[in-house]
Amino acid sequence: MEPSLVIRRGTVIDGSGGEPYEADIAIGGGRILAVGKVAARGAAEIDAKGMIVTPGFVDIHTHYDAQATWSSRLDSSSLHGVTTALIGNCGVGFAPCRPAARDALVKLMEGVEDLPEVVLTEGLPWNWETFPQFLDVLGARHYDMDVAAQVCHAPLRVHVMGDRAAAYAEATPEECAEMARLAAEGIRAGALGFSTSRAIAHKTLDGTHTPTLGTPEAELETIGRAVGDAGASWLQVISDFDEPEQEFDRLQRIAAASGRPMTFSLLQRESRPWLWRYLLERIEAANAAGVPMTGQVMGRPVGLMFGFDLSQHPFMARPSWAEVARLPREARMAALRDPGFRARILAEEVPDPSLRDRLNTWDMIFPLGDPPEYEPRPETSVGAVARAQGVDPAALCYDWMMERDGKAILNRPIINYADRDLEAVRAMVEHPRTLMGLGDGGAHVGIICDSSSTTHLLAYWTRDRQRGPRLPLPFAVKRLSRDNALALGLADRGLIAEGKKADLNVIDYDRLQIGVPELRYDLPAGGKRLVQGAAGYVATIVNGEVVSREGQPTGALPGRLVRGARA
Repeated sequence: MEPSLVIRRGTVIDGSGGEPYEADIAIGGGRILAVGKVAARGAAEIDAKGMIVTPGFVDIHTHYDAQATWSSRLDSSSLHGVTTALIGNCGVGFAPCRPAARDALVKLMEGVEDLPEVVLTEGLPWNWETFPQFLDVLGARHYDMDVAAQVCHAPLRVHVMGDRAAAYAEATPEECAEMARLAAEGIRAGALGFSTSRAIAHKTLDGTHTPTLGTPEAELETIGRAVGDAGASWLQVISDFDEPEQEFDRLQRIAAASGRPMTFSLLQRESRPWLWRYLLERIEAANAAGVPMTGQVMGRPVGLMFGFDLSQHPFMARPSWAEVARLPREARMAALRDPGFRARILAEEVPDPSLRDRLNTWDMIFPLGDPPEYEPRPETSVGAVARAQGVDPAALCYDWMMERDGKAILNRPIINYADRDLEAVRAMVEHPRTLMGLGDGGAHVGIICDSSSTTHLLAYWTRDRQRGPRLPLPFAVKRLSRDNALALGLADRGLIAEGKKADLNVIDYDRLQIGVPELRYDLPAGGKRLVQGAAGYVATIVNGEVVSREGQPTGALPGRLVRGARA
């Protein structure tokens, strides 16, 4: 086959973890035709001399379930080298769903993943009822990356149990069997896994917890067995691990019964900064016992983005904020500039102690910076700077957020920063039984913007980090590409080799840098979302076609729904 594209003289970091080497790469028919010295001319060519060429990244933890039904562009992930994204995480999704249950699933997604109800109500086409029909809807669309899906537990429970699901009723054996049948139907239709949530933080805005909270082991085991019998897939779980030993034992038994791998979110929490080490030890023991389990980790803190235009900030729970929260922006900014309003809101307290800990812990609030800083030094916090200057930390925080015409963003690391550095994160990233994930692209759109974590792993951990050891670049690339692809059963991608899928990034490594998140109002119904770009991605290639150059879309949409495992 004559190549449609040839990448010349790039430094290939092939995803295997091996040493970089210089080579040409010939592409045709959506596949890599040759790696080495390519004599044939391509219909198009990219001179990659002095640049690195990597496999496209595989993002195993996104929430583009809604965005994929109305948009062909899955940004911010597509701006950060991702060429395959897995949706349907954390047990929340939109299928199966009868018309009468749509509102319940919308409210759950609104609360759990910070997607406004009006956005979902206006944006979702609801041209499906069953999970296979939902896959058919995705399968008819074209994207700037490939998309894979999971069967989600919450819609299953609501579909089978109705109002009893929201009341946390125990499913009957017949209901468990029906959920298992529907889950297996989804796997056979092409889903790559089944997901559930056991996290108390997952609830609607009115405080109703996810219907899957506290699901009995028997229900999950019944579903797990059916999923395992249906074919290649995994089980994805998020849990609080409030009783670590009992919960891990439970999950290990479910995984063993299913015969499939299980993966769960692994993070360092402020309240129990030791727990991640215990869970890693249990993961090691489970694998030694023949039960494949992995922890999904992220290479930086999960941080709340604070700003007067964003969904949360340190003053949102103070009584005076209610007076200006719903004003048009210019009117709101005028009020915030008023010295009298400023003095009044600064004098108020946050009534809820739990909110106060999250919103007004001044020693854990930092300027985000440009470029963004995700391992900030303790002395740069609002509290530390306020003490050094002898001023009120609340007043300093207020004034910092008023910079850039009130668009300045502060960062409140809530997870993975209990030690005020990223050494715990490094240990998790380096562990052989973890996977890189948790970017949450498509969710938490007004407060978190972590889908840039792929770029952060490359730029910060392999090149820029000063506060501790760095990571080898080939290792980081392997973690983002081949390791995740194989974990999903997608062996056709994540590696630069002849015959593999032509999903690639051409990167100017010296220029690689994350941009500052920006607020856009481009969701359905004018909904707002944070979007974060990057510099240095010279070209991102999906199925052999260049989908972006220097971060700008080319208009090509070769991405498709991926159904089932790939050899």
